[in-house]
Amino acid sequence: MRFNKAKCRVLHLGHSNPMQRYELGEEWLGSCTSEKDLGVLVDSQLNMSQQCAQVAKKANGILACMTNSVASRTREVIVPLYSALVRPHLEYCVQFWAPHYKRDIEVTSNRTRGNGLKLCQGRFRLDIRKHLFTERVVKHWNRLPREVVESPSLEELKKHVEVAVQDTV
Repeated sequence: MRFNKAKCRVLHLGHSNPMQRYELGEEWLGSCTSEKDLGVLVDSQLNMSQQCAQVAKKANGILACMTNSVASRTREVIVPLYSALVRPHLEYCVQFWAPHYKRDIEVTSNRTRGNGLKLCQGRFRLDIRKHLFTERVVKHWNRLPREVVESPSLEELKKHVEVAVQDTV
């Protein structure tokens, strides 16, 4: 098999790389800062932020198509579709490009776990806001199991919360 010289490039890795020029046959190979290999985007610092963003964008697009095209949003319909269409993109070569930075983990974890009723804690300039009930309860609410959060009625929610609190104590 012959190499397509127009598609061959050199990716220089590391800070102290001497940036040598290479030639294939009679043609000099061009240098690049990032390259896609086997579907994984790698840059010269082995930083996987671009790959995480690309995977999250792909998963978001597929999820949008699913929500727009599927009439039923029951668990029995969505879970198999999610497993068949979204998860393969999120898990492809994840051993190599697994996110390490907090921002990359947040980008990819928004597609993989958590319930739709998670609360976000705000950022405030004043410390007094941290002591408000609405800010103190966020961490505890997000720790509740999914079946508690998705209770169909207030009475059932209260029962599930009591059981969950007793289990933690």
